[in-house]
Amino acid sequence: MPKDSRAWEAMENRQSATSAFPLNIPNSLTILRILLIPVLVGFLVYGHYSYALVTLLIAALTDGLDGTIARLANQRTQFGAYLDPLADKLLLMSAFVTFAILDLVPVWSVILVVSRDAILLTGTLLARLTETRVDVSPTMLGKVTTFAQLLYIILTLVLASRQLDPVLLSPLLYLMSALTFTSGFYYIVRGVRQSSLPQG
Repeated sequence: MPKDSRAWEAMENRQSATSAFPLNIPNSLTILRILLIPVLVGFLVYGHYSYALVTLLIAALTDGLDGTIARLANQRTQFGAYLDPLADKLLLMSAFVTFAILDLVPVWSVILVVSRDAILLTGTLLARLTETRVDVSPTMLGKVTTFAQLLYIILTLVLASRQLDPVLLSPLLYLMSALTFTSGFYYIVRGVRQSSLPQG
């Protein structure tokens, strides 16, 4: 093979890899949110609730910024479309599981949150492996659910940092749980319907 052909092929491979995993600003912010997860868990485990709250607020800020920048700068990528909701789910699941270990939230609510996200992640992975066309874009109900979960975690940390009983958040807990169940059920039904359609 001529040297020019090999050089051109190598350049195309590098461009393909770059387009598959573009490290633009929105995706970098999403990766930062993932890297903040062990920091958040560490602060929680050692009882530094104020620091954990600051870490969580920074993570929430990156969640808002990455989507805004992606839209305004036209930097939306398929990699980011998968990575962004994955980062949200990992952050929320990690926080809820740690809260349960620290007796800050009821175990049943953690089971509900983790089961929903684990089912959705498994379904998305299976769809990718089997090359089944399934819409993984978040719905308005899913976005409201994520907001409710994040709000509950933030307020729980606020109460914990002030040594107040998180039971004060019971109304929000039940609302968040109802949204979690409803949105999870909707995503499952939507995925089953789409996977049963002829693939072409």
